[in-house]
Order: sequence, then C-alpha cells, then structure tokens
Amino acid sequence: MMSNDSFRHKGLRNRLVQEVRRKGITDERVLDAIGRVPRHLFMDSSFVKLAYKDQAFPIGQGQTISQPYAVAVQTELLQVQPGDQVLEVGTGSGYQAAVLAEMGADVFSVERQKRLYEKTSRLLSSLKYKKVRLFLGDGYEGLPAFAPFDKILVTAGAEEMPSSLLVQLKPGGLMVVPLGKSDQTMTRVKRINEDDFEQETFGQFAFVPMLKGIAK
Repeated sequence: MMSNDSFRHKGLRNRLVQEVRRKGITDERVLDAIGRVPRHLFMDSSFVKLAYKDQAFPIGQGQTISQPYAVAVQTELLQVQPGDQVLEVGTGSGYQAAVLAEMGADVFSVERQKRLYEKTSRLLSSLKYKKVRLFLGDGYEGLPAFAPFDKILVTAGAEEMPSSLLVQLKPGGLMVVPLGKSDQTMTRVKRINEDDFEQETFGQFAFVPMLKGIAK
C-alpha cells in the first residue's frame, strides 16, 4: 500500500510539516514523524485531496481524523522516547498511533467503535506498523492488564479527569488529555509518586467527546 505514497504526497507532507512548525511545534522528532506518516492513506478516498491541509476530517462512526497540529501538540507534550510504552485512548483512524510508532513508542491503542477498530486494524497491518497493538474496549477503563504505562494519550475530549487512567501511569509518567465539554483545555498530568500528580494546561482545542462503553 505504501506504493500509493507518491512524490506529490511527500511534497504535500513537507508543506504540512512547515505549516505545523510555523504554528509553534519545535520538537524535530515530532515534525519528522508527521513528515513520514502518509496521512492520505488514513482517510476516505473522497477526502484524499484535502489530506495534507491542517484540518480535522470525518472518518465515519461519528469520529474524525485529528487536525495535524493537534496531533503534533499532543505528541510534543507527551515527550515520547524510543521504547516508551504508550497507551492511546481512541484509536480512530490510526494516524496518531502511527505518529507515535514512528517516534519509536510501543503503542497500546484502545478503540470503542467495533467497525472503526476492524478497519484501522487492517490498515495498520497493511502499513506494517508492528509497534502498534489495537484493542476493542472502553477507553475509560484503559488497559490495566498491560499497565503501568510510561505515557498515556487521550485523543477525545473528556468532561472530567479519567481517574481510572491516572492509576495506570508509572511514577514519573505523563498523561495528555483534552478536558472539557465543548472546547477542551489541553491538559498534561505528571505522576509524581503513588499518590501525587502535577497538572499543567496548554490552550483550547476541539475534540470529539470521549464516550463510555463499546459501540458494536
């Protein structure tokens, strides 16, 4: 399938990387990862011409592929290092998981929409993203069987801090989550020790809502 990634697509990706850089992303590893992931392959063919615009787009099941700048912000805040075990809540199209994998993370990604989970599983497998493991499940519950994680990334808007995910962080670990009902505040939490956490905020974003349960 990577044969569908042409020089034209790579040129458009380079332009996207420069746009994201102009908006304030400074981590070169994040920019390089965005420059390597063929975003057009994660979108419906009817949107391919728009794949390298810095916008979110529908991917079915009421979900979207996130705006590349938002992906870059979350990834930069997460401070991903090669070999990090990262829990991603909300697989969606798989685009964010691919960016994390390009940075050397071992990704454990949970999706609640069964159809999206099946579609994205096939796509990531075809693209040979072997460092991404997908799970059908309730993101609010995380993956306690694989915890603790070095990092946790929530790619949907949570109305309140998901405490069940916080306890799946290693001491010293980071979680990035958009918090709020409509516009969300990008929030980063650091686990200091067993009982203590530090919290920082990084501006307003708009994500689809984080929902409970599994949608068949």
